[in-house]
Order: sequence, then C-alpha cells, then structure tokens
Amino acid sequence: MSDLNNTLAERGDRYGSFADHAAIAQNLQLVMRGTDDAPTKWAYLAPDMAQALTTIADKIARILNGDPTYLDNWHDIQGYARLVEKRLEDEA
Repeated sequence: MSDLNNTLAERGDRYGSFADHAAIAQNLQLVMRGTDDAPTKWAYLAPDMAQALTTIADKIARILNGDPTYLDNWHDIQGYARLVEKRLEDEA
C-alpha cells in the first residue's frame, strides 16, 4: 500500500468516511452562514472569525463522524477560538 493510501486509511479509521464528514461539515456551515428564513451575522464577521468558525465546524464534523475521544480535535477547537480571542484582546 502506498504512503497516500496508508494515510487515507488511517484518517478514515480516525474520522470516518470523508463523504459523511463532508456532509456534516457542509450542513453546519450552511446553518452558520444563514438562510433567508434564519439569517445570521456571518457577513459581518472579520476574515479570521469566519475562518475560525469554518475550521471549528470541520473539527465538530470530525468528532461527530469519527472518534469523539480524539483529544486533538477538542484541542484544535480551543486553539482556533483562542486565536480570535487574542486578536480581539490585543485590539481592545
């Protein structure tokens, strides 16, 4: 098995099927971005806020689709939130 196939198999074991993960992540992001029926303030977010939330949604999807006890996902969620928090503190 090639290095790439090994990596894909390892990730599949950890995070579940990519197609299922993608469906969860995209649905979370659709909700975050809002609809005509349920608007959000997505358009007013700074780029770092929008990117942090997008990445956090991806980490949440990994948790919901794969191994919920994998600490790295939980740690990463904190990290992306902290990056935005720190920028806001620095600007205050």
